[in-house]
Amino acid sequence: MKILLVEDDPKIASFTVKGLREQGYVVELCKDGDEGYARAVSEPYDALVLDIMLPGRDGLSILRALRDKRNTVPVIVLTARTGLDERVEGLNLGADDYLTKPFYIEELHARIQAVTRRASGDTLTVMKAGDLAVNLISREVELGGQPVELTSREFNLLELLMRTPGRVFTRTQILEHVWGYDFDPQTNVVDVYIRRVRGKIDDSESTSRIETVRGVGYRFRKDAGGP
Repeated sequence: MKILLVEDDPKIASFTVKGLREQGYVVELCKDGDEGYARAVSEPYDALVLDIMLPGRDGLSILRALRDKRNTVPVIVLTARTGLDERVEGLNLGADDYLTKPFYIEELHARIQAVTRRASGDTLTVMKAGDLAVNLISREVELGGQPVELTSREFNLLELLMRTPGRVFTRTQILEHVWGYDFDPQTNVVDVYIRRVRGKIDDSESTSRIETVRGVGYRFRKDAGGP
């Protein structure tokens, strides 16, 4: 998932970006409210993690403006304050959740998962395709009941393809969703990772669950199952 973090404290920003990326998120950081608001209205994100006290626009002002524009992106508000009034104001303005600093990355990760599931109406936690099972919360994969070790990138790639069986993703789309930034169009990193994932989730004698669509990209086979 692609997350926008708007946070001006260097230590908290660094800690949060590092921690979320280790959890498999694509994270973009803005250090002031004006830039954060501009990005939030011009680019698609799966969720915003928004500090309240910011240079430029404050977090509540950003939240109010987004909701006034009927932008429904899930928003988690960060605050160093513990006062009830500020939390209530944020929720009344349309925040989906809040966290009081300091916080644990594991808790932020769980809250992001919760608000994005609610926003999409998705209560799915485990995707299955035959004897392949992918747990979206614990990020664990099993094949025939046996654990499969995937790296963070490999897991994100498998999740992307498996969520919409039959949909073809171009290499550029895969790069954007899984890596979050532009590569040289001639790079073969997607093909390398596809081979790695195939090697871990396919039986050597069976047809691969991930199909190559020549000249276009890749898709998860519909007849292999899905969410």
